[in-house]
Amino acid sequence: MVAPEGWPFILAPLLLGAALWWFFSRVWPAAAVPAVAVLLLLSAFSLWFFRNPERMPPPDPGGNILSPADGTVIDVGEVPAGRYLDKPGRRVCIFMTPLNVHVNRAPVAGKVTKVQYNKGKYFAANAEKASLENEQNGVAIETPGGVTVTYVQIAGFIARRIVCDVKPGNPVRQGARVGLIRFGSRVDVYLPPSFESKVRVGDKTTAGETVLGVLR
Repeated sequence: MVAPEGWPFILAPLLLGAALWWFFSRVWPAAAVPAVAVLLLLSAFSLWFFRNPERMPPPDPGGNILSPADGTVIDVGEVPAGRYLDKPGRRVCIFMTPLNVHVNRAPVAGKVTKVQYNKGKYFAANAEKASLENEQNGVAIETPGGVTVTYVQIAGFIARRIVCDVKPGNPVRQGARVGLIRFGSRVDVYLPPSFESKVRVGDKTTAGETVLGVLR
């Protein structure tokens, strides 16, 4: 499967390649093959980048928090109250390279209570200052048990477009697709103090399948 947002990036090089082949084959045949080859590679990369594989969330005995992104855990720890927490809590940060699947998935089931977009800068996504200063989109989900979990899509140095598929009031199921970030980025998950982490810095995660931890 391919994420719908990827089709313009896949088809545009193909159409341009066809036009260049028609042009160069008539006026400069030697340039036709390399010019079209570059565009075909670009289209193939986009097809691979925007892949949207099916994911199967593990059975939830209660309280599981799933990873919203494919990537590498770069921080797990306590954070003070701030933009996404009314009181001190916990945070898990996941860095996504251009090689990862970039479709984001809901860490918990529940109802979207808030979507908060902040236009910002474009520091490297693995830098600590990116967590609040970069362009980002925070989505708060209230679980059936009344606990709020917020995931934050953060654009990186390369990324320039955050896609959010949900709005306040929308119900979401755990592991469902909720958006994506184009070409390298980061997703932070803000949690209450009762969160018990099951991952450590350096661990690899799979969106909609890896259990980040549990709520006690």
